[in-house]
Amino acid sequence: MKMAAELVEAMNMVKNFRVSDLQTLLASMGRSKSGLKQDLVGRALRLVQTECSPELLKNVRQLYESRFPKASGWLAARRPEGVSVAYSSLSSSPTGTQGADYLNGIPKLSSTPAAEVKLVSLPFYQTLEKLLLPTELIAQNSEKLQDSQCVFELTQSQADQVRNSTELRPGMKAIQVVLRICYTDSIGVQEDQYPPNIAVKVNQSYCHVPGYYPSNKPGVEPRRPCRPVNITPWLHLSTATNRVTVTWGNFGKRYSVAVDLVRVFTSAELFGQLKHCSVESAERCRERIQDKLRFDPESEIATTGLRVSLICPLVKMRIGVPCRVITCAHLQCFDAIFFLQMNEKKPTWTCPVCDKQAPFELLTIDGLASEILKETHEDIEEIEYLTDGSWRPIRDEKERERERSNTPDYPVLDICVPEVNGHSPAHSSTSQTGKSGAGSTAGGAGGGGVVVDLTLDSEEEGVGAGGDSDDTEDSQDSPAPKRGRYDYDKDLVTAY
Repeated sequence: MKMAAELVEAMNMVKNFRVSDLQTLLASMGRSKSGLKQDLVGRALRLVQTECSPELLKNVRQLYESRFPKASGWLAARRPEGVSVAYSSLSSSPTGTQGADYLNGIPKLSSTPAAEVKLVSLPFYQTLEKLLLPTELIAQNSEKLQDSQCVFELTQSQADQVRNSTELRPGMKAIQVVLRICYTDSIGVQEDQYPPNIAVKVNQSYCHVPGYYPSNKPGVEPRRPCRPVNITPWLHLSTATNRVTVTWGNFGKRYSVAVDLVRVFTSAELFGQLKHCSVESAERCRERIQDKLRFDPESEIATTGLRVSLICPLVKMRIGVPCRVITCAHLQCFDAIFFLQMNEKKPTWTCPVCDKQAPFELLTIDGLASEILKETHEDIEEIEYLTDGSWRPIRDEKERERERSNTPDYPVLDICVPEVNGHSPAHSSTSQTGKSGAGSTAGGAGGGGVVVDLTLDSEEEGVGAGGDSDDTEDSQDSPAPKRGRYDYDKDLVTAY
């Protein structure tokens, strides 16, 4: 009975969760957190019904406490002591006597780290050492704009490591000290998330914080990439104390900051890791195709082939290195190099084919698609996988229509070649007799073309063509030739 009551209570709590709470709960239990709110609620309710474990119930209660702190006062005893002490020690006025908690009139952060806040690992950053554990930003008053300060020191070896590291590009070292900010939440791993109105000052100098990316879609707000903030150029690369001041907007959400010493990778280095560690063999790819195209007796439609494009959906160019996510159901690949380069500038880690999450750890190079790209000509833009794991190229429909309609070329007869003066050779030898037609034809042939008198009837052309110049008697006895359609001699028109 007690377990059933806790189950009903947990389900009622889930129904009051926000989208962020639902995503946190699902992520902590290894479930997908994508979809609309009604999908997330249904998924969370099914999770509570099927896996009613003490750990799950504890996570639900902690989320509900953060959402309704007054309604769940019975959970106050579960809060770690360090958190309550941090609130009480930093909620005093700056004018008090606790001078040790303030630097230059700005309150320091609590030395107690936020309870079990874990930041997600990033593909382009390898954490070498943690200089400051995740520590919560505490609001000192009711003002919307807050200033919080933290201090840390580098050891001599750490300072030398940063100073002697190579440069990825001018002003950007491979070994960096970065500031990371995330939500204060002890459930699951937290992604980097900036608070509103953020500004970072390091040793009294403002440092650069990534801005918003403009959106090319109408009605879509610009998105801000939340990535680690590089504070290396403004640090004292010695054992001196470094002071970091974070200005942030206090609008009800809780944030934590951390400082790490990291090694930064480039997209080329990540591609080298991918090519060395994650390549799916051509045989395994064929087995995957056969499994997808295997006949299903319960299905009324039999799939005999699957078409796959050889054009990358990211850049609309032929794929160089075919890559896909091993958890995606589709066989369509995208270019690995372009995908890593785009995420280096704008980290989204989303599959360009199905828009699902595509973390670096789940990327793989398709060995079969790599062989196909090497064997096919660049004009082939699409192939079809068959049920036995083989493939065939798909020619473009326009190209096939062009081949079907392709007729042999016939020589074109040039009926007239203009002379230098712009008239045909028959213009100067025009006569009212039928001989002029033959003479014109002969003259035109000698000039490389054929001249046609458009003013003569078909009968006159026959007479002119068949007339005998040697038979003078027949020509004298023959009746006068008919004139043309006009009462005057009309010049022949040169057809160009």
